[in-house]
Amino acid sequence: MLEHQEDLNDLQRRFPILIVFVILTFLILVIRIGYLQLIMSGYFRELSESNRLRSLPIEPYRGLIFDRNGELLAHNVPGFHLSVILEDLKNKESTIKRVTELIGISEKDINTRLAARKDTYPFAPVRIKENISRKEMAVIEANKLDIPGVVIEAVSRREYRHGNMASHLLGYVGEITQAQLDNFEDDSVYPGITVGQDGIEKTHDPILRGTAGYKQVEVDAYGHEMNVFGVREPVRGNDIYLAIDVNLQRIAEDALGNESGAVVAIDTTNGDILVMASHPTYDHNLLSKRLYAKEWEALVNDPSKPLNNRAIQGVYPPGSVFKIVTAAAAIETGAPAPEDKIFCKGGLQFGRRFYRDWKAAGHGSVALHRAIVESCDVYFYNAGIKLGVDRIADYAFRLGLGAQTGIDLPSEKAGLIPTTSWKLSARGEEWIAGETLSIAIGQGYVLTTPVQLAMLISSVANSGVRYQPNTVWAVKDRLNGEKYRFPSAEIGRVEIKEETFQILKNALRGVVNEQGGTGGIARSAIAEIGGKTGTAQVVALKPNISKELLKEKRFKDHALFVAFAPVSEPKIAVAVIVEHGGKGSAAAAPIAKKVIEGHLKNVKH
Repeated sequence: MLEHQEDLNDLQRRFPILIVFVILTFLILVIRIGYLQLIMSGYFRELSESNRLRSLPIEPYRGLIFDRNGELLAHNVPGFHLSVILEDLKNKESTIKRVTELIGISEKDINTRLAARKDTYPFAPVRIKENISRKEMAVIEANKLDIPGVVIEAVSRREYRHGNMASHLLGYVGEITQAQLDNFEDDSVYPGITVGQDGIEKTHDPILRGTAGYKQVEVDAYGHEMNVFGVREPVRGNDIYLAIDVNLQRIAEDALGNESGAVVAIDTTNGDILVMASHPTYDHNLLSKRLYAKEWEALVNDPSKPLNNRAIQGVYPPGSVFKIVTAAAAIETGAPAPEDKIFCKGGLQFGRRFYRDWKAAGHGSVALHRAIVESCDVYFYNAGIKLGVDRIADYAFRLGLGAQTGIDLPSEKAGLIPTTSWKLSARGEEWIAGETLSIAIGQGYVLTTPVQLAMLISSVANSGVRYQPNTVWAVKDRLNGEKYRFPSAEIGRVEIKEETFQILKNALRGVVNEQGGTGGIARSAIAEIGGKTGTAQVVALKPNISKELLKEKRFKDHALFVAFAPVSEPKIAVAVIVEHGGKGSAAAAPIAKKVIEGHLKNVKH
C-alpha cells in the first residue's frame, strides 16, 4: 500500500512537466502549420501547380530563304528530338542508363548536355539526341513508363535545298547556347529554341526566327502531358530573298571546283551581292543538327578550314591587283605622271637588294598605261619610291581597303594596310624604305579580303561611287504577304578625280583586251571586260624551304583577278582568289569571265 502511494506521488510530481512538454509540442506544431499555411502557402501552391500545370513554349517555324528570283534555298521539314525534363527525372542514373540501352547514345554525352543547362530552367526540355528515327520513337514510346522525364519533341528542322552550295553565305542553325541565352536582354528566346549560328541565318535571325507561342498543359506525376487548357499560337518568321542569283552562284562554285578560294560578285549599280562563294564548303545540313564533340573538333581542326568564309574572313596579299591603288596615288600626285616613262630591264637595284620583275627580260620603256596592261613591277617600284608608304596607304584607305566593308555577315576581317606609324606601334620598328617597294606591288604587310577587292574594283568601275554591300534583296512579311525591297545605300564617294578613274578604267580595259595584256584569257565576245591580274607570293614560307618542297601545291602563289563589265556601262564587279593557284591570269581570270558572262546573258534576257 505504501509502495503504491509513492508511485502515485512520483507521477503527480512529473505530471506538470508532461503538461508543459505537450503544450510546447502543440505550440510548435501550430507555429509550423501556421508558417506553412500562411507564409509558405503561395510557394507550395506554385510548386504544386507547376507539377500539375505547365506553360510550355511552342517554337515558331523559321522564315524561308530564297534567292533573288524566288528559288528556294532553305526551308523547314518535320523532325523529332529526344529530350529530358530535369524536374521529372525520378532516378537520374537509372533513367540515363536505360536510355543508352534503348537508343545507343553514350551516358557521357547525355550527362554533358544535361550539365550545360542551368537549374533556373528545370522544366525546359534538354535535347539529348536530335532527329531520332521512327524506330527510335517507337522504342521510347513503348518504354516511357520506365523512363520518366524523357520526352519526344515534335519540331521543324532546317533543310538546305542545294546541298553545300552557298553554305558560308546561308550559314546554319542550332539550339541556342547558354552564352547566347545570357546575352539576350528580352524574353524572346528560351532554352531549346533554334537560332541562327552563322551566315544569313545568324545576322538576320530576328527576321527569320518568328515569335514563340505557348500552351498550358496538365501533366501527371511522370511529366506526361494529359490535357491542354489553352494555346497561344506562334507567329512564323518572315521570308528573306537574298541578292544572290542561285544560277550564277552555281557557275562560280563549279568554276572553283575542288580549289580552295573565293568568288565575290557585286552589282555595281546598287551594291547587291550577286555571288559569294567560299571553298571548301561545309555541310550546313549536318551542322544544323547537333554534332558530337568529336565531330565538331574534327571540323574545327580540319587543315583546309572549311568553316572559314574566305570571302570575308580570308586575308591575302593582293599582289598586283594592288597596283590599281598605287597607280591612283601616282596619277593624283604626279609621282610619276601618267606620261612619264620608266625603263624596265627585268628588275631594280635598290640599296643592297635587287628587286626582280615578274618578266625577267623586262618590259622596256613603259608609261603608266602599259605598266598596268603588262603589270610591270619595275614601274611600280619606282612609283613606290616616289610616293612613300604613307601616301600609298592614304589612297588604299580612300578606296576602302584596311577596313571592314560593313557587309551584313558575321566576323568580317578588316585586312591590313601598313603605314610608318603602324609598324612603329605594332612591331616597335622604324619603316625601312625598301619595304615600300614590296607594298607598291601588293606584297609585304598588305592584307585584303576578297569582298574588299570586289568593292575596290566596283568603286573604280563607278568612278568612285561606293555602295554598301548587301546580301538581302527583300523581306516578305508573313502577315500581309508584302515584299519589302532592301534599298541600296550609297556610302560615299572616293576622293579621287574623275580623270584619274578614266585613266584607270582605260588601262584595266587594256589588261584584258590589248595585245600583251596579262588578263587576255578573260577577253569576252559578250561584253568588254576590264580587270587586273594578281599573283600573291607565299614569301614567308620560302626562305627555309627546299626547292623540292616548293614544287608542292601548298607553296605555290595565290592567284587573283578582279574585273568589271561592261567597261562603258558597268553592271557587275568580280573578285576571285584561288589559293596556291599560281598565276592569276591562268587560274582566276577564267572564273571571273564565266561569272560575268553568266550575269550579262541573264541581264540581256
